[in-house]
Amino acid sequence: MIPPISHLLARHLLKGPHTQRGPAPSQDGLAELADEFATAARGRLGRSLAIREVDAGSCNGCELELHAANGPVYDLERFGIKFVASPRHADVLLVTGPVTLNMVEALKRTWEATPAPKWVVALGDCAADGGCFAGSYAVAGGVSAVLPVDLHIKGCPPPPKDILAGLLALLQHVSGK
Repeated sequence: MIPPISHLLARHLLKGPHTQRGPAPSQDGLAELADEFATAARGRLGRSLAIREVDAGSCNGCELELHAANGPVYDLERFGIKFVASPRHADVLLVTGPVTLNMVEALKRTWEATPAPKWVVALGDCAADGGCFAGSYAVAGGVSAVLPVDLHIKGCPPPPKDILAGLLALLQHVSGK
């Protein structure tokens, strides 16, 4: 015999949530890294760092790590990093994946639409040199084959902490530190 709906509802309400707890905050210097980043961003730009992410043909591994970095555990926005929908509002073009031949023109136009000062970050091994896609008939190469790259963040894919550390290194480099 199937129990009435009210019994099922009561049992699940009294039992508590069926989810797992999130990971504890990182104790390996993430807070210090965040404070240093916020200081550098405000010192260099006087505001938050605006990023326009461009997928130039990736496998989406780097995008997953970006989503993790922007999620509730790392929460990049609390560090003064925000993602924008238009290159006209961006300070940084963050490019993932090798640049496919179909994306060369779009990437160039995105670069031209970004106001100065502007920087290009190649995120992941594929964006650096084409990665496992190098030499493919459909790939122009890494981002540096199309645009001047200011920073490469290595990894396949790079973890969120490395992404934050790379962006901090970019700000420190352009600040002359």
